[in-house]
Formats: sequence, structure tokens, C-alpha cells
Amino acid sequence: MYWVVWSFDVKPEQVKAFERAYGPDGEWAQLFRRAPGYVGTELRRETDRRSHYLTIDRWRARADYQRFKEAFADQYQMLDVRCARLTDSENKVGDFEMSSGETEASGGRV
Repeated sequence: MYWVVWSFDVKPEQVKAFERAYGPDGEWAQLFRRAPGYVGTELRRETDRRSHYLTIDRWRARADYQRFKEAFADQYQMLDVRCARLTDSENKVGDFEMSSGETEASGGRV
């Protein structure tokens, strides 16, 4: 399993629109679903800073995500530009894979 994690500070007046666009059934997930290997998206809101979010996009493998980025580069860029108005900041936290001791059956817990 492969995860791509982003951190966002959302403009307070755009929280609802952000949640619609970045949620598990939002515009981003709809674009990702067009590519083989996409598993799902999680949207998490910080408890103490209500306009701070993480997105966690799950892919079967890094190669699936890379193929998606190549095949859908134009659509990705257009959606990214359109959604930029919803946030004050956007930062990629990182790309993550399971560590060598983890298994998918354990939910990533050793």
C-alpha cells in the first residue's frame, strides 16, 4: 500500500467547499478513480485547529500513483488551480509505504 499525504490550512469561509472537493467522494477522488490502483481518500480535520486538514490518498503501489500523475497531468493541474482558492496553504507531508514489518492484514500494525 502507498499513501500520499497533504496538509492544508483552509480559508474559514471555504471549509464546506473544501470538504466537498477533497472528501472521499469529492472532485479529487473522482479524478483519482479514473486510474487503476487508486484505493481511496481519507479527509481528516485537526481537533484544535478546525480549518487545518490532512488528506490521505491511498494507492495499491507507488507505480500506480506515478502512472496516474503522468496520464492525468493536465486534469490534475486544472483541478489544483481551481481548488487553490479554497486554502491559505498547501504542503505535501510526504509519500509513504508500509514498513518492512507491516502487513496489510494487520491494518499496518505490527
